[in-house]
Amino acid sequence: MNQTVKLVTLWGAFEEQHPNGNIEDFCRHYLASQRQKKVKGPMVGGVIPPVADGVLLKTIGRIHKLNSNYANLSLKGTGLNQLEELGLLLTIRQEKNPKKTELIYANLFEVSSGTDMLTRLKTRGLIKEHNDKEDKRSKRIELTAKGEKTVEAAKARIIKNAAMMTHDLTEDDKQLCIQLLKNIEIKFSALWQKHKGKEFDEIYEEMMEEDKK
Repeated sequence: MNQTVKLVTLWGAFEEQHPNGNIEDFCRHYLASQRQKKVKGPMVGGVIPPVADGVLLKTIGRIHKLNSNYANLSLKGTGLNQLEELGLLLTIRQEKNPKKTELIYANLFEVSSGTDMLTRLKTRGLIKEHNDKEDKRSKRIELTAKGEKTVEAAKARIIKNAAMMTHDLTEDDKQLCIQLLKNIEIKFSALWQKHKGKEFDEIYEEMMEEDKK
């Protein structure tokens, strides 16, 4: 096959699967697909799902659990006990003084569990809350000086943990993973609250019908 035709064919297939991808993304995708990495060992952790969807999600889930274990270990001595606490504090710092409910939902917590974690952070003097001037029913959250200092110490430790966890990946590999997975995160982050209270079969039919449009 003519190399130009081959390139156009490959680009067409990539663009169909990743409509928002650019040339750099395509190049990373192609190089990664051609690279044969040495397998360092078998996948572990029980039954391997019989379909690729399941293998992918199980792999992501196990990596998430492993990362949480190492991340929580790295946070010892920083004033934080778990990765989720840092996520809340970083969101507060980014948003300045977000509403409590918006902060909780942004970090994918249920209201009860998110409120409990914020209460613990407040008790430790890392955050403070005050009434929303425009909505008296709402509370807004902001970091204390102690919280700011804690965020900096914890962030440095988490960056080291992230470097350790992804040490075997090249920068191109990392960017490719982000490109391939980010739309799943974006899509379901916007939908999970709307799906609360619905049966799974209803959600499934809704999502699969959407893909046919």
